[in-house]
Amino acid sequence: MAENENTTPEAAPQEEAPQFAVQRIYLKDASLEMPNAPEIFLAPEAPQVDIQLDVSEHALAQPDLYEVVVRATVTAKTKINNEDRTVFLVECKQAGIFLLKGFQEEHKTMVLGITCPSTIYPYLRSNVSDLLTRAGMPPVYLGEINFEAYFAQRMQEQQAAAAAEDKTVQ
Repeated sequence: MAENENTTPEAAPQEEAPQFAVQRIYLKDASLEMPNAPEIFLAPEAPQVDIQLDVSEHALAQPDLYEVVVRATVTAKTKINNEDRTVFLVECKQAGIFLLKGFQEEHKTMVLGITCPSTIYPYLRSNVSDLLTRAGMPPVYLGEINFEAYFAQRMQEQQAAAAAEDKTVQ
């Protein structure tokens, strides 16, 4: 055997494993309006509650860092003297800063649209409930959300909007 023979194969460039980390979770904004207090406390009917949810994300100035925001708008209305009255309007924005490094673009989009909101949402649920309780209202419990289905629905809506825009342009 030759002593100078190199028996180690050349090192193939290895791809770095994707990295995901929660950097911070915080309450970005919270507001409560009760425009018809104190009359609403005397309303005989139980209020009708409407819950709207939205997810947004954007890249931060530092590489590989992203902010994801889950916003809930909760509106309750009741009838007083046959008139619709707002009992309360709550809007909360729960946010998080996430490190996503080494992901392919398709996977990064999915992590930002599914994993990150799923991580933030329990904090949002708690903050909405707590805010209403502190305001003297019964808590509203936001139900569980399947963010994978929510993400798929958002993607379909974006594709439909893009297709409609393409038809308008032509």
